[in-house]
Amino acid sequence: MDFNFDIIWGYLPLFLRGTLYTIGFSIASIVLGSILGLGIGFGRMLKNPLWRWPFDVYVNIFRGTPLYVQILIVHFGLVPLFYGSTNALISGVVALSLNSAAYAAEIFRAGIQSVDSGQREAALSLGMTRRQSMRFVVLPQAIKRMVPAFGNEFIVLVKDSSLLALVAAPEIMYWGNTMKGQYMRIWEPYLTAAVIYFILTYSLNKLLAYIERRM
Repeated sequence: MDFNFDIIWGYLPLFLRGTLYTIGFSIASIVLGSILGLGIGFGRMLKNPLWRWPFDVYVNIFRGTPLYVQILIVHFGLVPLFYGSTNALISGVVALSLNSAAYAAEIFRAGIQSVDSGQREAALSLGMTRRQSMRFVVLPQAIKRMVPAFGNEFIVLVKDSSLLALVAAPEIMYWGNTMKGQYMRIWEPYLTAAVIYFILTYSLNKLLAYIERRM
């Protein structure tokens, strides 16, 4: 195998820029997805089936369809509808956030429901309102149990962001495909991208393990 390091060095600044975009897409998507997912998670816990139905539909649609398809629909359909034209950066954040929200909703729902109901009842018996019992008693306990799941979701987002190369978002795989197209070589661009993704996910795994130990 003839491996040419010179073309890698030439593209290294672009790969580093793509890494920053990948991290940015992932952070923005996990934050926005968590905010949206919290509301959906509470909606999934409503007792009234009619009120719960829209939240169930959202989760089932986004967990039951490929992210590949979701990105294309958002980029060529949803974003032009509201923004007037396609925009890879906006499409990337929106598509990843909407997808992440469906998984975050299930993480929130499972984490909250894992806290013993006696905790909530004890808080209510002490004079707390339902909102106070959720904020000061249930959520602090649930969040600790959600940390591993959210850490895994963030790692998945980092890897899934590679699909944004479909819409020319300038992340890691975009530059890998650009290098491949320019030099008509396979090993250098894709092995370089693989190494960068491995470094990112390995570092996140170590950080997640540290946070779990601290908590």
